[in-house]
Amino acid sequence: MSRGLDVRRGCVDMSHGAGGRAMVQLVREIFLHAFDNPLLRQGNDQAAFEVPGGTMVMSTDGYVVSPLFFPGGDIGSLAVHGTINDLAMAGARPLHLSAAFIIEEGFALADLQRIAQSMGEAARRAGVTVVTGDTKVVERGKADGLFICTTGVGVVAPGLRLSGDQARPGDAILVSGTIGDHGVAVMSRRENLEFETQIVSDSAALHELVAAMVAAAPQGLRLLRDPTRGGLAATLNEIAHQSGVGMLLREEAIPVLPQVAAACELLGLDPLNVANEGKLIAVVAAADADAVLEAMHAHPLGARAARIGEILEDTRQFVQMATSFGGRRMVDWLAGEQLPRIC
Repeated sequence: MSRGLDVRRGCVDMSHGAGGRAMVQLVREIFLHAFDNPLLRQGNDQAAFEVPGGTMVMSTDGYVVSPLFFPGGDIGSLAVHGTINDLAMAGARPLHLSAAFIIEEGFALADLQRIAQSMGEAARRAGVTVVTGDTKVVERGKADGLFICTTGVGVVAPGLRLSGDQARPGDAILVSGTIGDHGVAVMSRRENLEFETQIVSDSAALHELVAAMVAAAPQGLRLLRDPTRGGLAATLNEIAHQSGVGMLLREEAIPVLPQVAAACELLGLDPLNVANEGKLIAVVAAADADAVLEAMHAHPLGARAARIGEILEDTRQFVQMATSFGGRRMVDWLAGEQLPRIC
């Protein structure tokens, strides 16, 4: 009879990815325990499930954030939230997730268990299940601890279509809250920076906020995006190019926490370029903007939502900002990556 894993003192070794007894034990005692649900318990290499009426949406992503633990979350909860949010931006109700773990030999089992438990708790809070997955172990020095790849599936109600090519001149641009929180939280931990007020990642699952917004204006909601890598600036430029429009933002309307603004100034960063993991951008028909904002304000994740600009007719597809000094400046996307390993 085999003994259980010594989670407190043990480490991952190459046998845990070799497909044998040690790998089965790792999956059962850490991942199955963390994600336990009837579909996962079947023990197959896939999950088969019935899908209610609507359009199915599927998204996949990889998570390589460094450090693995940061104020407000860790790589496990981030992987759940990020994948759910990719589905939610299509208006989908998330159903199930898969999770693949690439683990470096020598990685502490206690840290792996902590991440798996965090991931399982995040999934349960969001009402989704992790139903299938994979585990690979690589040699020391080949994976920087742990990488996670996730795939999510969800369904969109009939008649709802949210897409980046739907923005129209005159539409309002909304943001669900303060920007830059996640990127600065990760960077502060990475660089061992201390501020008078702790900066915490905004990592969160946004599908319930999205459902409230859809209910408020199902016909007026044009598109949704979560401004992750590249931040608000990159995401708005992507939308402008997809829809063939321009944008005009109002600098004073964009919500940024004072401590985040101060940290960005110290680090030489622009909050518009810093990643977010619990915020969304919405483009809404002007006539429905107030109703959508009201629905956002009624939800905890949209309490600080704001109308930050409007869509313009512009064949150049410029994103511009009216500054607090009365001028205008271009809001462009970065040529490189301002903050690597942020998600």
